[in-house]
Formats: sequence, structure tokens, C-alpha cells
Amino acid sequence: MGNELCANIFVPLQPMKTNRALIAHLCMFGACAGWGLMAPVGKDAMTHGFDGLSVVTFRVAGACLLFWLASLFAPRERVPLRDKLLFAGAAVFGLVCNQCCYTMGLSLTSPINASIVTTSMPIFAMLLAALILKEPVTGKKALGVLMGCSGALMLILTSAAHASDKVGDIRGDLLCLFAQFSFALYLSLFNPLIRRYNVFTVNKYMFSWATLMLLPFTGAHTLAIASGPLAAKAWAEVGYVVVIGTFFCYILTMVGQRTLRPTVVSVYNYVQPIVSVGASLLMGIGILKPTHALAVALVFSGVWLVTKSKSRRDLEKQQAAAAEAAAAR
Repeated sequence: MGNELCANIFVPLQPMKTNRALIAHLCMFGACAGWGLMAPVGKDAMTHGFDGLSVVTFRVAGACLLFWLASLFAPRERVPLRDKLLFAGAAVFGLVCNQCCYTMGLSLTSPINASIVTTSMPIFAMLLAALILKEPVTGKKALGVLMGCSGALMLILTSAAHASDKVGDIRGDLLCLFAQFSFALYLSLFNPLIRRYNVFTVNKYMFSWATLMLLPFTGAHTLAIASGPLAAKAWAEVGYVVVIGTFFCYILTMVGQRTLRPTVVSVYNYVQPIVSVGASLLMGIGILKPTHALAVALVFSGVWLVTKSKSRRDLEKQQAAAAEAAAAR
């Protein structure tokens, strides 16, 4: 299996092998399960000595080191100066704003709310694709956005009423929501750039820029936190966020995306809140209320409608096929 994973990461797609699809599905499930567990694990670390700024600094700087080490064993790619500078812009939206807002939001709200809000990203991606890439907005997409927004609004209103880090906090929910918007903006603006290079090249430059942007503001604070009395459990939880929740999950996602269609990949987003809710309840750091269940149903249904809608490419193919059929008559 190790050789098969390397083939998926480093080389262009070859004709489908019998086990390649299975490996891709397992990778996507593993990545989303890892991200789902990261919410309660990271939240627990932030209640035992760490805070949002220190966790995000360790996450970005630690993943930067790991991706540079891994890139030593990957095929070398020539990256022109222009693209290296573009990676700085990608790092702003894909890492700095995304991870800072999510981690700070998680420190304020419940891991259940944070994981539910995470599934709204495809809705933001659809809205930005319509504005930036001129993708068509169909009735199904509009209904999906309305349902997803209703679910997010329900979470935010519930959080405003309770203001508890076990039930939710409106400030944390809004930060997590902005994190998804930032990542969707990154995908819309920098998708051609990230498709030109392999996962290690993309991430070593993006995490390098993000580390350079963060350390001048968070380095001294993080050093002060790290030098204080911290339990071994808290260090292990931060280690999980860095190694599993960031480094390995990013790699597994790229492996899955090379084989599976985007609509299939997006469905795996549903794994995250399921894992997060279960782990949060078992760890006693989250409370599941009826409004959470209704919000989950609305957000999931909205995302499903958006991902099932036809893209501009699909519509163009349909029109071309219809034109060919009419010409053949």
C-alpha cells in the first residue's frame, strides 16, 4: 500500500487499478475523520494550558518543518519566482486567515459547533465561483445556499442565547464561519496555482509564508506558553493537531482528490461533524442539543444540493451534446 500511496502523490494518474479507488476512499475517510477528531482534541488542549494563538503557531510552524523534510524525498519541481510570490497570497487565505480564525474560534465555541460550521465551505465555494469564475447559479444551488445559511444562523442564534464553550459561543461560531469563507476564497483564486505542483511543493511554500507571517506576532507569546507548566497530555494533543490533523490529513486529501470526483470528495465533509460530535460527547467537552441536530440536517442538505448541482462545464457539455445531436438529424 505504501508504494501505491507514493504513486498517487507523485505521479500523474495512470489507468485505474482495481485497488486505487479503494485507497482513495480510505484516504478521504481517514483525512476527514482525522480533522473531525482534531476539533475536540484541539479544544481539550486549549483548556489545559494552551490557547488559540499558541496552537495555531505550533500547527503552522510544525507542519512547515514536516513538509520541508518530506519534500527532500519527493521529486524536485522548479518553481519560478512569480509562483513563489503567489504562494504568499495563497498562504494568507488558505492558512493564516483560515487556520487562525478556525483555531481562535474553536477556543471560544464548542467543538460540535466548529465542526458543523466546517461543512458549510462548499456553499461559500459555490457563491465565490459564481462571482469570480462566473459559474451559473441554478435554483437547486440557491435552495442549497438558503438551507445551509439557515442551519448556520440557527447555530449562531443558539450560541448567542447560551454563550457557553460546551454549547457554543457566537464569537467562535462567526470566526469558524469566516475561516470557511477564507478557504473557499483561496480555492477560487489560487486553484490553477495549486494544481501545477505536487502536495509537498505547494504546502512547503504555503506553510513557509504562513510561518513568516505569524511568528513575528505570535512567536514570543507561544514561547512563553510553551515554557510554562503544561501537562504531557496537552503536548500530545497539540502533537496530534500538527502531525495528524495537518500534515498527514493534507497528504491523504491530495491522494483522494487525484482519483475521486470533486462531488465525491465533498461528501466526505460529512464525516467530520459525526466524528467530532461523538468524540466531544465521550470527552465531556460538548453538549448535543436538538437545535444542533436540526442545524446539521439543514447544513448537510444544503451542501448536498450545492454539490449535486451542475457546474458551468457540465452545462456547456450538455449544450454541446445537444447541438451535436441536432446537427446529426
